[in-house]
Amino acid sequence: MKIYISADMEGITGVTNPDFLLPGEPNYEYGRRLMEHDVNAVIEAALEGGATEIIVADSHSSGNNLRLDHLHPAATLISGIPRDNYMMSGLTSDFAAVFFVGYHARHGMPGVLSHAYWFKNITVNGVEVGEIGFNAIYAGLLGVPVALVTGDDQASEETKRIIPDAVTGIVKHSLSRTSAICLSLQQSRKELTARTKEAMGKIDQLAPFQVKLPVEVNIEFMHSGQAEMASCVPGARRLPNGTIIAYEAEDAITYYRTMEIMASLANTTRFF
Repeated sequence: MKIYISADMEGITGVTNPDFLLPGEPNYEYGRRLMEHDVNAVIEAALEGGATEIIVADSHSSGNNLRLDHLHPAATLISGIPRDNYMMSGLTSDFAAVFFVGYHARHGMPGVLSHAYWFKNITVNGVEVGEIGFNAIYAGLLGVPVALVTGDDQASEETKRIIPDAVTGIVKHSLSRTSAICLSLQQSRKELTARTKEAMGKIDQLAPFQVKLPVEVNIEFMHSGQAEMASCVPGARRLPNGTIIAYEAEDAITYYRTMEIMASLANTTRFF
């Protein structure tokens, strides 16, 4: 049974503010050890639950956070950028399930380090989504269900609204965007182990995320300059408010890569 793990950092045990997230920040080395703790706990439990192959995509920032010599030896690591379909790179239709580890709530929600890629808002077929929902739809377009999402309590609530059959593991409870009540590492490992085994036990009962085609995606950018750049993508439509770009997709590749290209173009602009 092949399992795909997309691992982010903001929803990892003990991570509460930007000091943990990027190289050079004071808590970054500690943050990557915490990330490895959560990912390894999930890998071990998945293997105990029957997984025969596990691919881990390091899906935070540059994708160079997880270290091979600190990762469970049974797993294969996708590392670095650029790469096609960024957070979901390497996922194919022959995987039994997707696990989102260390994920977070979408932009504007009261979760720890909540955001949605580099955007203010994303809607897919009229439904507001963050990284959890956007990536679940991509997996669904490939015919693969999301079985597990781990992060804070707000990530869990968001998951239950859009992927109600997925199992959620809660490793911290949000107090604000940069503070939380965090489980100890021992408590967190116990939670992650239990929830992973629960997810492994119900994979056969899960259906991929269903979405009507063509998929209509609306991306709201932080400012109009970003939207101007993103509007250069073929097939993009700039909506009247000036900061929202819309596009349609009939397949998984167009759905995800169009977003990636728009994000890359938008990030070439400065606010001032």
